[in-house]
Amino acid sequence: MSQSTLTRRAVLAGGAALGAGMWLPGRGSAAVPAMHVLKDPTCGCCTAWVAILEREGFGVTVEEARGTMLTRYKIDSGVPVDLFSCHTGMIDGYVIEGHVPVADIRRLLEERPDAVGLAVPGMPYGSPGMGPEEEREAFDVMLILRDGRSEVFTRYDGAA
Repeated sequence: MSQSTLTRRAVLAGGAALGAGMWLPGRGSAAVPAMHVLKDPTCGCCTAWVAILEREGFGVTVEEARGTMLTRYKIDSGVPVDLFSCHTGMIDGYVIEGHVPVADIRRLLEERPDAVGLAVPGMPYGSPGMGPEEEREAFDVMLILRDGRSEVFTRYDGAA
């Protein structure tokens, strides 16, 4: 006679599998580290960018910061003034400044260059959180190097 018995081992294994599954983002990809974002409390485009990250499987915490507090955080994190944007994130030791596309964040985390992080200076229209991609203006994602210089990490053409 065969009888299904729920053992302690089965319960623990099932709980571990369920817990691990909660940390994995969609699309069967590996777990993504959490990102902490500092932003102005009134900025809607920052909120839209955070929502895009969350839809793509990133865990995001948001801290509201105004004026000099946000500027000081950018400077202390190694973001050159000419690369400033409206919000600043930190993920796995890298700075993410402004409306950086998810694909570039994933590439940064995969390639792990010896760098401060990525920046999309200003607020280019059509970048993530800044309006429809179909109407995007051309913009560059900049890799912030440790010596304060930067170089193009990814170039996005304007929409046709």
